[in-house]
Amino acid sequence: MMEETRRSRGRPSQFDAQIALETAMELFWAQGYEGTSMAELTEAMNINKPSLYAAFGSKENLFKLALEHYLKGSISFISAALQAPTAYEVVQQLLLNSARFLTQEDKPAGCMVNLGSLSCGKEAAPVQQVLIARRKQFEAALLQRFERAQAEGELTAGTQAADLAKYVATLHQGMSIQAASGASREALEALVNMVLANWPGKKAAELHLEN
Repeated sequence: MMEETRRSRGRPSQFDAQIALETAMELFWAQGYEGTSMAELTEAMNINKPSLYAAFGSKENLFKLALEHYLKGSISFISAALQAPTAYEVVQQLLLNSARFLTQEDKPAGCMVNLGSLSCGKEAAPVQQVLIARRKQFEAALLQRFERAQAEGELTAGTQAADLAKYVATLHQGMSIQAASGASREALEALVNMVLANWPGKKAAELHLEN
């Protein structure tokens, strides 16, 4: 009986990889890749360095895993917005939801994809390239959606789908930087409403009336 008690007391508490990953994600989100040290990660995740390496590999791999966790959960609204029936509604949902998301009080301000590694040293270059690729994928998804809108006659004559995709992607990235600099949700929503008021195409209500 005493032997069993000693074994129970000596047994380490169960490690929850998902909770640890969530913790790492929020640190990287708030401080960026290079701005987050291994000491901060191990302390916040309540794990020692050998155990972190055993569970997640390197710091770089941990960041990549945290990024995937972020993409699947935190910003899943982006994929939903891209499925909206009109290009106007795509941008409306995307940017208004982003204004709310980027300024949450209980989460880091800004977007992990946009702010995780804007500038970095050589050691962090692979992480920077991963984030660049993600931003390019986002713009490519917008381009594909706007090309469809162009083919369906939603956009005004002369509107270039590629230019519009870069415009919206750049605006989204700028909103992230503004949020990280302290801009309020209301300030970002005012910007979004100005964009929507000058949308180069037919709005959802107009298309509804035509149909």
